[in-house]
Amino acid sequence: MLKEKMEQEKKVAGEAAVDYVESGMVVGLGTGSTAYYAILELGRRVRDGIKIQAIPTSEHTRKLAESENIPMIDFSKTIKIDLTIDGADEVDPQLNMIKGGGGALLREKIIASASTEMIVIADSSKNVPCLGQFPLPVEVTPFGWQTVVPQIEALGARAVLREKNGETFVTDNHMYILDCHFGEINDPVVMEVEINDIPGVVINGLFVGLATRLLVGQGSSVKTIERE
Repeated sequence: MLKEKMEQEKKVAGEAAVDYVESGMVVGLGTGSTAYYAILELGRRVRDGIKIQAIPTSEHTRKLAESENIPMIDFSKTIKIDLTIDGADEVDPQLNMIKGGGGALLREKIIASASTEMIVIADSSKNVPCLGQFPLPVEVTPFGWQTVVPQIEALGARAVLREKNGETFVTDNHMYILDCHFGEINDPVVMEVEINDIPGVVINGLFVGLATRLLVGQGSSVKTIERE
């Protein structure tokens, strides 16, 4: 029952976000189980006649969008994105986020940073008072990733190299991910900078000051929260 409730909330939030898409926009397409519903709805609207171009945050998203006949471009065509729709692993009251559970955090952050507006879509379980219960993904270079671990752990986390099917997980950018268990991140603004300053870190999954609007599924309805 809980799983069905969460899927319903993801679906209503994802579909509601597409209401903000207008013809002529360049749209950033997120990665993950909630973004999936937004992409399906956007595909339906493209077939109904809306004219948009999209930039995906992962190869998985690219394949899904292409299957929905959504026109795709890349940054060789534009460096400005009108609107990005993406999910989150956690969102705090200031709309700071942890992202990267799906392994696409670098492309997600590049696209979010290039966007005029970023709409975050989530089920109600992702709305938290303080970030950090979800392990913070940190994308690292394969060379020397071992040197990053003690430096992150000195900041108060337990860092674990991500694996999939018994092998080291490799991102679309051919990097590794450390999942960092902080428990609480009381100052995400400072933490984002401290982690990014460690040699060997490519990017971390703290998204600070990027989201402009949060759509949270609550049962069969959606709550909208604007960044102050």
